[in-house]
Amino acid sequence: MKGVYLLLGSNMGDSQSLLAMARKHIEHNIGDVLKASSVYRTQAWGIVTQPDFLNQVLEIDTALDPPSLLDEILHIEIELGRIRKQKWHSRTIDIDILYFAHEIVDLKHLRIPHPENQNRNFVLAPMAEIAPDFIHPKLGISQRELLERSTDTLKVKLLS
Repeated sequence: MKGVYLLLGSNMGDSQSLLAMARKHIEHNIGDVLKASSVYRTQAWGIVTQPDFLNQVLEIDTALDPPSLLDEILHIEIELGRIRKQKWHSRTIDIDILYFAHEIVDLKHLRIPHPENQNRNFVLAPMAEIAPDFIHPKLGISQRELLERSTDTLKVKLLS
């Protein structure tokens, strides 16, 4: 299934390497990576006193259903040293399901599209890079338009 978008983020350890390792785990355990955005340095969301994050969006092709995809993602995060302490805390790796094609999933433990996609430039900038015309299934607006309309003031910088 094409049009499954994941956000990778890291602000602990060697973040560049952790993003690369996460991509390898995703290809091995979840499915083919069809597109990868550039890596962006972004200010932390929520707890702003922590180090900046490196973020990247991947488009993947997977045969997994959304709950199985989440299970695999959680396993990869653990493999790469993620320890859940508190919301928005520093982490070695964070993998979020942004979109699962045009499906809307509303389960107790999983909501797709991610409820905050449209409010976060660290999601919108890499999404607009690799899928500018992808339409948010609930809002009916493209990623490019969402980025243009964003009121998020946190800085997102393309790494060279």
